[in-house]
Amino acid sequence: MTAATDMTSIPGARPVARKTPKAGFDLFFRNASFGAALLVLVLLAGIMISMIIGGWPAFREFGLGFITSSVWDTQNEQYGAWPAIVGTLSTALIALVIGVPLSLGIAVYLTQLAPAWFKKPVATAIELLAAVPSIIYGMWGLFVFVPLFAANVQIPVSNIVEGMPILGTILYSRSPSGLGIFTAGFILAFMIVPFIASITRDMLEQIPSVLRESAYGIGATTWEVVRHVLVPQAGVSIIGAIMLGLGRALGETMAVTFVVGNANRLSASILDPGSTIASRIANEFNEAMGLQLNALIALGCILFFVTFVVLVIARLLVARVKRY
Repeated sequence: MTAATDMTSIPGARPVARKTPKAGFDLFFRNASFGAALLVLVLLAGIMISMIIGGWPAFREFGLGFITSSVWDTQNEQYGAWPAIVGTLSTALIALVIGVPLSLGIAVYLTQLAPAWFKKPVATAIELLAAVPSIIYGMWGLFVFVPLFAANVQIPVSNIVEGMPILGTILYSRSPSGLGIFTAGFILAFMIVPFIASITRDMLEQIPSVLRESAYGIGATTWEVVRHVLVPQAGVSIIGAIMLGLGRALGETMAVTFVVGNANRLSASILDPGSTIASRIANEFNEAMGLQLNALIALGCILFFVTFVVLVIARLLVARVKRY
């Protein structure tokens, strides 16, 4: 960097000498910033390598069968990840199906339709919900939602769809205790709503008001303003918010462990108990030894890979939206 000293020349004023910046501080700042960015890559690579090394004995013992097998037998040292993978993806999908429309509806209402006296309390409540620890959601789900869901939804629905093709497979519960894949997905939906709604609301509020006023000026309705003005403008941010919620749904542990049922089997019914990768690790990691411990670390490695794939898909979606 040039270390020249400039002299300002303002007519009628005394010339003031500008101090030359010290090159040492600039170099320190540059190196510190580079070190912080490099630390992220080192940590990511370190986590990935340690997970692969820890889970390698399980991958080597069972090969591809570790991913496709449904057996999890600790007595005979047979382990398969398929039920946990399906449970993780199923609960996350249910959470998105319930949580995304609810979040977008909240954000649009707060930015376009809500009166001023109602907007601030609701926005504050949403931010408070985002700060609630996950174990609170799990306890509420186990002691409040599960009994109500079993008595008012699970048992009546099972009685109605029993023996029906397709619906009888998907919605019939063999053990209507309230615990299950759908219950976990429902609780996850309420956990991701505050994140998606808050980010989407902030993004919609950043859109210049002249765009809304122009649309209203040519006779557009509120729905048309939202559909053709707000959503295209905030599309990238909305996708990012949804992916953030999906990331939390995939990796959530404590709340899901409370309500998913923790069954080591694969069921076609979303109302039956199941398990996720995170819940299985939380349940067994403290007492695991030998090959079981390696199998649990391999599960963590698979969850890491699934999350990475989700982020790649999110980047592709964002790039596609930017082109339009």
